[in-house]
Amino acid sequence: MKKAATARTRTATKAGSASPAKMIDGRIKELGDWRGEMLTRIRDLIKQADPDVVEEWKWRGVPVWEHDGIICTGETYKAVVKMTFAKGAALDDPSGLFNSSLDGNVRRAIDFHEGAKINEKALKALIRAAVELNGSKKRSAKRQPT
Repeated sequence: MKKAATARTRTATKAGSASPAKMIDGRIKELGDWRGEMLTRIRDLIKQADPDVVEEWKWRGVPVWEHDGIICTGETYKAVVKMTFAKGAALDDPSGLFNSSLDGNVRRAIDFHEGAKINEKALKALIRAAVELNGSKKRSAKRQPT
């Protein structure tokens, strides 16, 4: 009997379709340029920051990384790879990584342009902070009386 899939390998896709990880791999290959390389680097940093992250494929083709809720998305556009943090407005950003979607009440984003250097230490700290925030929201929800 096959063991149940771990959280890291669960899929949000329909039966018979590719896993989210395979779909993200496909997007990276399909891009075939600096955007694919940047998305690969961001993906690697997310996995380094949170080895228990779950990859999803949502909204007709957006890579999503979750842990007790959405951490961030990785959207690709013609001139930018956008890393949007679902609860970014609630995160401290002492290194000033957020450079997009700054007026919103909930989300914040980082736009990476071709040739951009990534402050890996600061980005991993931001990812860990997002995971911690998701975990704290989950813990407080469990403590609420029913």
